This record gives sequence, C-alpha cells and structure tokens, in this order.
Amino acid sequence: MYARSWSTPSAEGSVGRPSFVTDHGLWDAEQLAAAERVEAALDGVDLVRVAFGDPHGLARSKTLTVQAFRSVLRNGMNFSPGPFLFDTGHAVAVDFLGDHGIGVDEIAGAGNFILVPDPVTFQVLPGRGPRTAWVIGNEYLRDGSPHPLSGRAALRRVLRRYADQGLAPVIGLEVEWYLTRRLDDEPGNQGNGFGLQGQAPRVTAVNAGYQFNLDAAYDTVAPLTDQLAMQLLKLGLPLRSMEHESGPGQVETTFSPMSALDVADAMLLFRTYTKRFCARRGYHASFMSQPLLDAADPSGWHLNQSVVESATGRNIFSAEGLSGGLSPQGKAYAEGLLSWARELCLLSVPTINGYRRLAAEHALAPTRVGWSFEDRTAMLRVVGSGAGAHIENRMGEPCANSYLNIAAQLFAGLDGITAAPATGASGPSTGSEPGDGPGQVVPQSLGEALDAFRAGRAEQVLGTPLAACLAKLKESELSRFEAWCVQAAPAPGRVTEWEQREYFGAY
Repeated sequence: MYARSWSTPSAEGSVGRPSFVTDHGLWDAEQLAAAERVEAALDGVDLVRVAFGDPHGLARSKTLTVQAFRSVLRNGMNFSPGPFLFDTGHAVAVDFLGDHGIGVDEIAGAGNFILVPDPVTFQVLPGRGPRTAWVIGNEYLRDGSPHPLSGRAALRRVLRRYADQGLAPVIGLEVEWYLTRRLDDEPGNQGNGFGLQGQAPRVTAVNAGYQFNLDAAYDTVAPLTDQLAMQLLKLGLPLRSMEHESGPGQVETTFSPMSALDVADAMLLFRTYTKRFCARRGYHASFMSQPLLDAADPSGWHLNQSVVESATGRNIFSAEGLSGGLSPQGKAYAEGLLSWARELCLLSVPTINGYRRLAAEHALAPTRVGWSFEDRTAMLRVVGSGAGAHIENRMGEPCANSYLNIAAQLFAGLDGITAAPATGASGPSTGSEPGDGPGQVVPQSLGEALDAFRAGRAEQVLGTPLAACLAKLKESELSRFEAWCVQAAPAPGRVTEWEQREYFGAY
C-alpha cells in the first residue's frame, strides 16, 4: 500500500520550547537516565497520554502520537490553563479576562503554560488495543519556573523541607470507593454546560451490602476487582488488598507504604485507571464519598504516615523501650496535624458531599480533633509499635487532590516536629466529646472549611497564588450549590441530585 508523504513544516507547533528542559536545568540525574530509557522504549509504544493533576485532583491529559512525544519529552508541550480556572462543575471560577486576583500574570487571557513529562513516571498501560503509555507532567511557567498553581510542585517544596532536615516521609494508602453496574450508555449530556452538569451515570448496586468483609459479598465484586488487582500489579503499584466494605458494592483498596511523591502519583493513576477499567466493562467506579444510592455508606481515604531518617532508615515515630507507643517526635508530629487540622481541612475534604461523612450520625466518623491509640472516632489513630509505628489520619475523602492532601499533612506534621520542645508534645486525647467547643470538631460543611481556610495560614503550605485560586474554585462550587438549594428546597441531611450530578461521574 502506498501512503502519501505529507509535509509538516510546523510539526512542533504544540511543543513548549525547544530545549526547554536543558535550558532551565529541570531534570536531575535520575530523570536524565529515565529519559534515555523512555526514548529507547518508544518503538514499542503507539500513543502516550501526558497527564497532570488539576486542583480538584482529577487527571487532565492529552494523548500524543509517539512521533509528537519524542519532541515533547525534552521540550515540554503547550497546555491551556483551563483546568486551573474551572470549578468542579466546569464553571469559570477565575476571571482570566479581568482581575483574576491570584497573582499569576500568565493566567491573563488564558495563555498557555508548559507541561514537561517526568520520565520517571513513564509506564505502559496494560490492556488490549493500541499500546498506550502514561506519563505525569510537571507544570511550568514559560520562564521555566514551577507553576505556582501546581499541586505536584507544592508537594515537592514540602519534601525539600524534609530533605533539609535529613528526613523522608513514608505514606500508605487505604482508599474506599464504589463499584456499580451501568444501566445504560446514556452520556448524561442533557442540560449540560458550563456550571450545569448533566445527568449522572445511571447505575445499580452490585450487591446488598452491610455484611462487612463477608467473603460472599466480596465474591460478587471479585469477577471485576480481581482482574483490576492484576492490572494494578502490572502497573507496578504495591497493591496489598481488595476488601469489601459495608456499603453495597463498596470496596477498600490498600497499598504498601511508599515515598510521598510516589504515593501522590499512584493515587492519581489508581483512580484514573480504575474508572477506565470498570467503564470498559459496563461498570462505573466512583470515588465520590457518599453517592446518591440506596443505603450507601460514606467512603473515606485513610492516610497512614510515618517519617524515617534518610541516612539510617530509622522510623522516628518509634518509641524506645517496652511500652511502645509514639516517640516524642511522633507525638509532636501528631500535634502539628491537630494544630493545622481545621484550616487545612479543605485540602482533605474538598467537596460539599465529603462533609456528609463527617456528620455525627456516622459512628466511626472522625469528627473529633484529637489523637488516640486504636480509636476510630478520633481524627488521628496511632497504630503499631516499633519500626511499624505510624499515624493514620482518617479525615480525608477519596476524591481529594492527592498532592495537596499529602502536602498539607506533611507540612503540618513537620511544623509540629520543628516547633516542639525537646521534651516532646502532649499525650493522646482522653476521649472528649465533640461538644467541647468548635475548635475540637472538624468542619461540618464546605462553607465552614472554606472560612477556616481563608482565615488561616494556608499560604505557608501552598503559596499565595494557589491558596487564592483554591478559594475561588470552592467559592464558585459552593455558590452554585446554594443557588440550587434555594430553587429545589431539598430535604435536609440528604444527598442531593446536585451532588450526584456534580461528583458521581467526574470522580
């Protein structure tokens, strides 16, 4: 077969800047070596998805041919700032044509930023069809500086603070999510638009639920989740378990501990790939905390945390002696998490729906700002002893931005360590009730969390532009919900149709 040879004089039109990586010294030795391995492997790939996590924690991507990716790998690619400007319902929340008020000049006029693939994250996705690879990119301004609205950059800044102290965080994931079966292939586009989400996917539960960890209940999801587990292992993710939780078709997936940046990247890939895997088989996976499903029990994201000395690998949370528990540094880390809990809650529970789980009606909800040993009602649960001692923060919802959630946790914990006196911090919570005062209870709504975020010290963690951008995004989301409530007058305390349309499909 003869194929015409098409002339492409402007083939690099989508490329960010020639020699962008080299000119700005963006890669370290590990990335340079990884880039050479990637280039050597490209003959075995058809397409490459270049992705990044937007402020909402959703993966945004472009799929490139291998020919295009060969240039993009070292030069970056132009990308619209739209993912930084839209709220969860795709309403424009940041005025890029006027006074945007976030301190990033390049946002004006919706000018491009440059997305540079991180070659360390390159991997081929398992499955049939075109051989497709996935790589996560870092966002940069056109002058080569890290984009101030990048969540991945914010996490890397926090990790440099740990490195300066000779420390390295270790993070483990426990993520709950819902597996449902699609009832039809309707796209849900009726009534859809900017800030007007169409109908959510129509689904049915895969089982009745409410037989916690029952083997027979897991068996109803196993035909899909067992296959998913094999694919996650092929991706190199350190999967530990698939478990059936309480809700109908509610699954918990756990992973072995990883370094902090690897965990954030893994969470982005896990959620994205799980939704893709299920959708291609007639199912729908959702990380929305409490879907509008009969008898749904809220899902959480438990973030297990410890810190090791980089030089020795010693867990600094480990207490000496036979008593176990937490070391003074571990207690100081916990106190740091508690002191920042309310003002950074927005980064762990970023949606209106996520606060359904924190209501007092849920017996195991982490409503109390406190820490305790093996207490699932406290925000922080201390687990294990010796080298395995760690802190489990139970507050997060599974659709939170992995980079921002983890960055907030690590920043607060390190702040506790560096501010603590040599004698260590106070002991665990004594079991005080939520009625002890507003400062003793986690925020109970997105509005309350947003108020605490704006009045607090979030700029120290995120920088002023990202903190301002997030506030605008959440203000837009909340105002649209409140306007809908005025019109629809929903029953109090119930998950609304607005929430289902806003979150169930996207997350």
